[in-house]
Amino acid sequence: MKGFHFSNFQPDDLPKGGFDELLKLFTQLLNYTAGDAGETLAWMNELDKQYKFTNGEYGMGDFIDELKDKGYIKENARDGEMEITSKTEQTIRKSALEEIFGKLKKAGKGNHNSNLSGIGEEKNADRREYSFGDSLDQIDMTASIQNAQINHGIGNFTLTERDLEVEEKDFKTLTSTVLMIDISHSMILYGEDRITPAKKVAMALAELIKTRYPKDTLDIVVFGNDAWPITVKDLPYLQVGPYHTNTFAGLELAADLLRRRKTHNKQIFMITDGKPTCLKENGRYYKNSMGLDRKVINKTLNMAAQCKRLNIPITTFMIAQDPYLQQFVREFTQINGGRAFYSSLTGLGEYIFEDYIKNRRKTVR
Repeated sequence: MKGFHFSNFQPDDLPKGGFDELLKLFTQLLNYTAGDAGETLAWMNELDKQYKFTNGEYGMGDFIDELKDKGYIKENARDGEMEITSKTEQTIRKSALEEIFGKLKKAGKGNHNSNLSGIGEEKNADRREYSFGDSLDQIDMTASIQNAQINHGIGNFTLTERDLEVEEKDFKTLTSTVLMIDISHSMILYGEDRITPAKKVAMALAELIKTRYPKDTLDIVVFGNDAWPITVKDLPYLQVGPYHTNTFAGLELAADLLRRRKTHNKQIFMITDGKPTCLKENGRYYKNSMGLDRKVINKTLNMAAQCKRLNIPITTFMIAQDPYLQQFVREFTQINGGRAFYSSLTGLGEYIFEDYIKNRRKTVR
């Protein structure tokens, strides 16, 4: 008899057993439990019951013992609860880097190319005649000798100033970046987890800068009713609060942090899923979640204009599809002269990767 035969669904990417496979799952789940080792291990026990990725030779108890032995978890001295270590925090960042920037290839010192050439740091394809003031290390001796042979013949070798050929070099630039992360309550509303991918992007970007752009600086700002800086070490534990969205406070703090940086290239990346709904005036909060409040919007737009005067472009990653929110972002982007991406959660990391590495200055819709 003809027909269809359905087998049991087997999810992809489940561990096959063994420490390395289970560690990958452990670090992934830590993103969802805000770095809570005990809750993560409880989840793994439940998943193991359902999908049986441990066996009689290597069980969850063995995995937990090995996590302790290898320094990934430790007992809290206060209450004896399990907590992750700095080694695990770094592992999470590296895992996020591989997941989001997996196609990134290794390179040299790791600085950004500028659009200028001359007495720079990295050779490019441009060639020109020697002019007074060029350094000796710019002269392409092979090409210069070839020019001399062509211009004066081989029999009586002569090398003149006009035969010298100079290699142009690209200037390298340092960049100071502030990454703003929206932690308002809407980041987990309607059954959609938006904070976990935002955290992953932040951790991947931090690891990218640390490993490939060590001369760059990265500051991280979270904003809800207020805004405050956090460290890279805090990222795995970041959680959404019962907050409104004070975008103005986040931008004000980000601009203040960038003012203190001595680099010429400064930028803000802002990951958000909603409109500004909150201000703080004279120690009191002004809140309005109904529509676009002109008082809140105008002050936020004024801050965007102020950032433009400070030569700080803002790249907004809007994780929402509402037309009126996108209209606000367009107005915000136009006033600042920055960029805007209306991205899905899965494309968020790719957009940041393309923008940060290429350092492009254009708006993409």
